Amino acid sequence: MTHPARPSGFQPIRHDRLIQEAQHDSYKNKEKLPQPTLCPDCGAVFMAGRWQWLDKPEGAHESVCPACHRQRDHFPAGYVTITGDFFNAHEEEALQLIRHHAEREKAEHPLQRIMEIDKTKFSTVVITTDIHLARGIGEALHHAYKGELEFHYNAEQNLLRVNWSR
Repeated sequence: MTHPARPSGFQPIRHDRLIQEAQHDSYKNKEKLPQPTLCPDCGAVFMAGRWQWLDKPEGAHESVCPACHRQRDHFPAGYVTITGDFFNAHEEEALQLIRHHAEREKAEHPLQRIMEIDKTKFSTVVITTDIHLARGIGEALHHAYKGELEFHYNAEQNLLRVNWSR
């Protein structure tokens, strides 16, 4: 019995040697961006291996940053659901705390942004471009007002759902 001819350079698949991604994030750049790279939407600059708020460099390449890409696609990475009578009674103060926390994080990490804040009859949902911001908002609410805090992370989708109530 003869083996079928294999094209030159063909290697059979070894399932025991497949490289698995540590974390799958379709919004993370697959290849390293040339430096400097400017996001035409928000003005963030990719320099020294990360996105930063810098002055627009001369001759910069252009590429949409992952946060703006998520906003264009309406594909968040984090949801913070806020419920309870306490929140309803102190809504303006709590939203100010959330916005302040988000602005402080965005100043240091340009990819951590609030996409929108949706208010319904029973809850308020803060939608973020980054799982770390969602976690930080939940922890800030819990630190300031106590209450119940839950995290639900879906590794396959790189999605964090945070529930806070009081």
